[in-house]
Amino acid sequence: MADQNNIAVDIRNVTKMYGAFSALEKVNLDIRDNEFFTLLGPSGCGKTTLLRTIAGFEDITQGEIVLYGQNIANLLPNERPVNTVFQQYALFPHMNVTQNVMFGLLRLGQDKTSAKFRVAEVLELVQLTKFADRMPNQLSGGQQQRVALARALAPSPKVLLLDEPLSALDLKLRQAVRLELQQIQHQTGITFVFVTHDQEEALTMSDRIAVIKGGQVQQVGSAQEVYEAPKNKFVADFIGETNLLDVRVTDLHDGKGSCILPGGVQITCPAADGAHPGPGHLSVRPERIAITSPNEGLVQGKVKRHIYLGTDMHVEVTLMDSETVTVRMQNSSQIQIPEAGQTIGLEFEADAARLLVD
Repeated sequence: MADQNNIAVDIRNVTKMYGAFSALEKVNLDIRDNEFFTLLGPSGCGKTTLLRTIAGFEDITQGEIVLYGQNIANLLPNERPVNTVFQQYALFPHMNVTQNVMFGLLRLGQDKTSAKFRVAEVLELVQLTKFADRMPNQLSGGQQQRVALARALAPSPKVLLLDEPLSALDLKLRQAVRLELQQIQHQTGITFVFVTHDQEEALTMSDRIAVIKGGQVQQVGSAQEVYEAPKNKFVADFIGETNLLDVRVTDLHDGKGSCILPGGVQITCPAADGAHPGPGHLSVRPERIAITSPNEGLVQGKVKRHIYLGTDMHVEVTLMDSETVTVRMQNSSQIQIPEAGQTIGLEFEADAARLLVD
């Protein structure tokens, strides 16, 4: 159980209904102080709705939202010690960078001298000091995003909410800003709650991740935990890439399960809570499979095709029961890629396979 003194945001049994539609269903989460916490899931899963309930832009139907020990569920948005960075940065076009960042501080009643000092601090933090006099239309997308971030950080909120703030940026810029956001969170010590549908974003930035589907939390854990030990088929399939094989589970004991692979080979591997004898799913990540000679592998198959991805090569293999498995190999002049149509064996790394529930 989490130490309550270390909890920034405690989501307790929160449900949000829109008529008969349940956008959030009995959500329970604890977000720790000074944590970069990510809400991850596909479009329409409820992650932005959850963020908006913390901000106060959406009322909850049931439950409590407790921020540092105070139930804030009935407070207005401006009464909550949180700030939000949205997908659209909504900068004032007629104000320069300094004026945009200072605007909220003056609205809160801060005097102009101390507001200027604070603006200088946050512009330095987001590396925009030399752009202080620029107008928004003179800035790149990444610079506008940093102005919006500076404006949200300026009042020193206890919690900063970020609703897919990188979605409008191109890939290279998005990758650079990810690192900047992570560094800023560490420097400020402010709790960040970040919403994204991008798995790579979540894996590279987060202290912990909550994977959400259909308004319900599927799993909470570190990036390594949700990737290496997914609790169910949805999490395994949504986080990164995986191969999902239909298997027959014959036995379960002490967190391990025995199952029959395509071709009749039996293996024992870690099993998620709730796994049971009978039909099941086996998850194996593409990078945890090695190509061997046909008589050395756990299973045999024929190479269907390869897909060149620069640093990596994906090799698609059709197994004896017609299921397709993808193997991920790092490109190297030392590695020989099997030809299409070639019969090969596939070997799984130790404990790479995992039995899952639906």
